[in-house]
Amino acid sequence: MTASFKILFKQNLFCSHTPHLWMHTAAGEKYVQKPLWRTRQKEDFLIAGVMMAMLLMCAMPGSAFAQPATDHPVVDLRTWPKPDIDLSRLPNTEQNRLIKKGQDLFVHTSEYLGPEVLDRSKRYAGTSMSCSSCHREAGTMPYAAPLVGTYGVYPQFQPRFGKTVTLENRINLCFTHSLSGRLVPEDSAEMKAIAAYIEYLSRGVPKGAKLIGEKEMVVEEPKRAANLVRGAEVYTQQCAVCHGDDGLGKRVGMVGDRKGYIFPPVWGSDATSESASMFRILSTFQYVYVNMPFGKATYAKPALSKDDAYDVAGFVISHPRQPREGEVAKDFSNPYDKPEDFPWGPYIDSFSETQHKYGPYDEIRAEIATAREKFRKEKEMQSNLSSAPVLK
Repeated sequence: MTASFKILFKQNLFCSHTPHLWMHTAAGEKYVQKPLWRTRQKEDFLIAGVMMAMLLMCAMPGSAFAQPATDHPVVDLRTWPKPDIDLSRLPNTEQNRLIKKGQDLFVHTSEYLGPEVLDRSKRYAGTSMSCSSCHREAGTMPYAAPLVGTYGVYPQFQPRFGKTVTLENRINLCFTHSLSGRLVPEDSAEMKAIAAYIEYLSRGVPKGAKLIGEKEMVVEEPKRAANLVRGAEVYTQQCAVCHGDDGLGKRVGMVGDRKGYIFPPVWGSDATSESASMFRILSTFQYVYVNMPFGKATYAKPALSKDDAYDVAGFVISHPRQPREGEVAKDFSNPYDKPEDFPWGPYIDSFSETQHKYGPYDEIRAEIATAREKFRKEKEMQSNLSSAPVLK
């Protein structure tokens, strides 16, 4: 054993703050103090051999020891057992009643929290859409913004806000952005119920797991700007039968009955607002590609071509809806955090708001990557300078 290894073992494995060992004499009464390394010499060599073997195993390709301790488990929602959304089978406990209430609020948002609710204090949503208008199959369908496993990924950093947010913060983002509404109090019965339902959907998924099938499927878009004329044709052929020629959707009943929509509006005052992710073309394109037309497309077998999905997404977001104003207008206040299809400047690249809204994106991405790398190096240099010792 080399001197360096001996020092390592003596200090780290045998505790540097107790360099000697107290031992009983043969008489059993008097104590003597002997150097630790003399009493553990053989053990030193044995441990050194074990440590060397472990180091070699760590260096071997494919070794289980070579896996970083910080790796998160991966859960594929395409094959993960889908949670049972027939909650009538749950025992009648206080927690299960809360879960059932959460599902009811999630699927029938307009009936309890929408703008037509008689109790104005409960009008948290600004449109008559429901959470399930986007989160299909009560939040369980892969690549349709599922909530399975979501409970365990928060708190997490959100570039939109430039800070770490809780699950309740993220739920409220849907109310203030997608549903053009206002914040649901975090200590309210409604917030607790929705969070309980998400917890139920997430049971069994390891906390912090990397989820395959969450949000929308990442699909590479066509390398061009969206063709809005072609998008209008696709909309007429594929979308109008459900969402209407006017894009205003198909209601369950009539305005004022709180029943919401069979098929939600895709533009207009009752659709998702300009602040929603679905007002960005890449999010809309990826969602449409694997989910639409309703009942025909699946993530395994899309019904539209990428070109058609991209063009119709551009056509849909070209229409007016509730404006981006107030607090939501502060999203991505750090321009270095803005996604490439965010349609409002200022930007760290040289391209127009129109190109950011409709594409093409490869040249935008290249400039953003360059600017971010430059910014990172500048911050690193500033950090090094500030931590350098001051010479007197």
